[in-house]
Amino acid sequence: MGERRMHIRAFDWRDLPTLQRYRGQSVFLNSAQVLTRGPILLSGALLSSLAPGVGIFTSVSVTGGDTNPVIIGQTTHSAGAPCAQLTFLTPEKALESDGLVPLLDYLSVQAVEKGAFHLLADVDERSTAFEVLRQAGFAIYARQRIWHLEGLPTGESKPFSWRVAKDQDLIAVRSLYNNLVPGLVQQVEPFPADRLRGLVFRKRDDLLAYVELKYGQRGIWVQPFIHPDAEEIADHLAGLFQNLPHRHSRPVFVCIRSYQSWLEQAVEALGAELGPPQAMMVRHLAVPQKAARAFSLPVIESGHPEASAPIAHSQAFMYESAIGEQNGICRSDE
Repeated sequence: MGERRMHIRAFDWRDLPTLQRYRGQSVFLNSAQVLTRGPILLSGALLSSLAPGVGIFTSVSVTGGDTNPVIIGQTTHSAGAPCAQLTFLTPEKALESDGLVPLLDYLSVQAVEKGAFHLLADVDERSTAFEVLRQAGFAIYARQRIWHLEGLPTGESKPFSWRVAKDQDLIAVRSLYNNLVPGLVQQVEPFPADRLRGLVFRKRDDLLAYVELKYGQRGIWVQPFIHPDAEEIADHLAGLFQNLPHRHSRPVFVCIRSYQSWLEQAVEALGAELGPPQAMMVRHLAVPQKAARAFSLPVIESGHPEASAPIAHSQAFMYESAIGEQNGICRSDE
């Protein structure tokens, strides 16, 4: 009996029939993308092959002799972002095979090469993928539940008191984020350095709430950050959803993280429907490591270097990939 050989490579046109066949067997791991823009399985995979500069990376693992020899996985990564995101793995029935971990390692190495320090995944805690990813080195850093609001909210609402976030709100929103979000989550999801994309709610000079918005043709993703001192929050949220900019009858998906679970009662009162519990999982791709760096001092006027040279620059830090080469895996981009 011959030895099984594992071959991992970038997705190309040869894999289109396989991906088409697996469309109904996929596990999706980026909730915001799926709910606002759809799965984009085929289009995303084609873009990763034809235009890798867009930040989509799709790879294929083939194991000779296996009854399910092909596993396909995809990540997305925005230039300069500290995190990459797993978008899908397929087929679900093959996730427990020997080919998954090497494929995740391959995707992880690609993410590190693009500058990512973490690989994230939104996972249904009741799915096979949850246990499989835990065994593959992913850990839970938060939990969330997604509430679906199809029409207008029920109940009374306050006059619309939200406005588009401006540059001058950045410091106050950053302070709110730092006060609400646990340190463990901030290590994985640091406060975005670019412009704010959402609405703020102020009471006099105090900023009490910020909601981040992501728009897609299929829906609108709402990520709230609300201070516990905010009063009558259900009424203010009702006013928000009744007047959400550019909604155009699209459904709204409200993501409530575990550290703001007290908001769920207010969202439920608006008539939203609860989705399944999800674990926010992370695989750390790079670790900070002290490195001793020796260097020579410049020559002094007498023409002789300082006697104490070289010295160790012990405070220097370098990031070293936590993903090693995998034995027995053939990596190819052909």
